[in-house]
Amino acid sequence: MPTEPNTQVTVVDIQMPFWSMVVFLVKVAIASIPAVIILSILGTIFFAIMTALFGVGMHT
Repeated sequence: MPTEPNTQVTVVDIQMPFWSMVVFLVKVAIASIPAVIILSILGTIFFAIMTALFGVGMHT
């Protein structure tokens, strides 16, 4: 089966009803909450390790 050459596609417009877009964006916002929680935990662990290793901010 011969393959066709790559063609470039440019999307100019998306037809989507307003309320469908609102529902979609609400779902995206709700789905991002666990990602933010996980990234916050990972960031806290990372900075705790950096502080333990290098003593940043600890003045005695």
